[in-house]
Formats: sequence, C-alpha cells, structure tokens
Amino acid sequence: MKLVRFGPMGQEQPGLIDEQGSLRDLSAVLPDIGPAQLSDAVLDRLRRLNWSRLPKVGGSPRLGCPVAQVGKFIAIGLNYADHAAEAKLPVPTEPVVFMKATSCLQGPNDPVMLPKGSQKTDWEVELGVVIGARARHVPLKDALRHVAGYCVVNDVSERAFQMERGGTWDKGKGCDTFGPVGPWLVTRDEVSRPQKLELWLDLNGKAMQRGNTRTMIFGVAKLVSYVSQFMTLMPGDLVTTGTPPGVGMGRQPPVFLKPGDSVTLGIEGLGEQRQLVQPFKR
Repeated sequence: MKLVRFGPMGQEQPGLIDEQGSLRDLSAVLPDIGPAQLSDAVLDRLRRLNWSRLPKVGGSPRLGCPVAQVGKFIAIGLNYADHAAEAKLPVPTEPVVFMKATSCLQGPNDPVMLPKGSQKTDWEVELGVVIGARARHVPLKDALRHVAGYCVVNDVSERAFQMERGGTWDKGKGCDTFGPVGPWLVTRDEVSRPQKLELWLDLNGKAMQRGNTRTMIFGVAKLVSYVSQFMTLMPGDLVTTGTPPGVGMGRQPPVFLKPGDSVTLGIEGLGEQRQLVQPFKR
C-alpha cells in the first residue's frame, strides 16, 4: 500500500493511493497515519478494505509527511563508500548515527528554506525506513519484521553548520524544512528488496545524484538491528539511511543551494519529491 497524509499543514488527513493511482480518503477509517496505525494488524485491515468505496479526493492537494507524530528522526552518515570518499572521510567500520530534529519534518513538495547565515546548504536523497513495531536489541534476522514501510527522504544539510561549527553534526541537519519526507509511505510487503532500489536527485534539471541501495555499507536490516542496541525504536520512528555520491560539497568546485533553485528527487517504487529553495524568513 501507498499511504499518504494530505491537506493544509497541520490539518492533514489520512489517505491511500489506489491501484489506479487515485487518492482515496481514509479519514472515516483512521484518525491519522501515526504510531498507532503502523502495526501489522492495522495495515492488514487496511489491505482488506474495498478501496473503491473510499471517497476519491479530487484536485491536487498538498501532501504532508506521510507519518504523523514521528518520535525520533534518526539518520545514518557516510553509508555509501563513494560518498565517504567525496566527503574526504574514512569509510566507517560501524554505522555513524546522528539525529535530525523532528521540527524539520515537512511534506515532499514543501519549499526548503535556507537557514539564517547559510552559505553551504546541500542535498541528500535517502531511503527512509519507518518503524512499525517496538525494537530493542533486535537480532539481524528479525529486524525487517519491525519495519512498517519505506519512503523518500531529502536529508537537507547545512555543511558549515555541520562541520565547521564544532560539536556534532546535528546542528547542520535539523534546521526548519530540512526534512522533506514522502510523497507516501510504501508498506514493506511492496518493497521485497530494499537493497536494490535506484535513487536519483536533480538540481535545476541537471543530474546530481545517481545511486542504488545495493551499494550501502550497512543495509536496512543491519541498521535497524544496530540502532536498536543503543535506543529503543518505537512505532513511527524514522531512520534515514545515508546518501549516494553526488552531493554539492563533493563537487569541484562545490555547488550549494541558492534561492530559486529547484530540487527533484526520487527512489524506485517510492515516488518523487520536488522542492523550491527559498531565502530565510522568520
């Protein structure tokens, strides 16, 4: 299934995309798509519905982040060897884990706002993993059973804040609008091979990133198992799994986002995003 949340910011309603690609309203069935709706039992119930009886939503409503009430937004750094090389950093022997602020979450096509003082805001197309069942010290063989589904994430990053201001990476990763997610959450039964997905990102129509999740250093199952050793993963938590090469800081000369830029990105089977870049405003 492809689950969505649609409507004005802060007033999103739950929905799904049917077999014909039409948006159907789920608000008479579910209050939202959040932690309580991501269990296997609830998702199985949704699959058994007669979708043709759900109200069809006309027009082109705004899409929000497909998961409400994300508790933790966990990110993995340097998870593609060729991206580590372009960042001039060693290939990690264990996953690099950092946090993105949940306040940066937004819809897939909402504008990206450059933070105040930004000079080096960059893009990163990534596979997002949404947790559906509580995970604590999960064995590798059981890890994917704790996944509700997958989505596209743009891990927008201000490199000067991230790398030149001391401390951890978090301060360059959680600025407002730095977490576009969606367009939808694709449930795990429709993503049988999460390690064989094509990823891409274009800037102003020019190809920047091209990659495949098969080249991840640590796969999805390893990441869920690994992170669950250090924190309990809860339904609705979002793990974004790293980016392939082609980011702006790795180019010669470097290329960073500026007002008026258009970023388009997507992952095979998981949909596409498009963001316009705007200057800082309060």
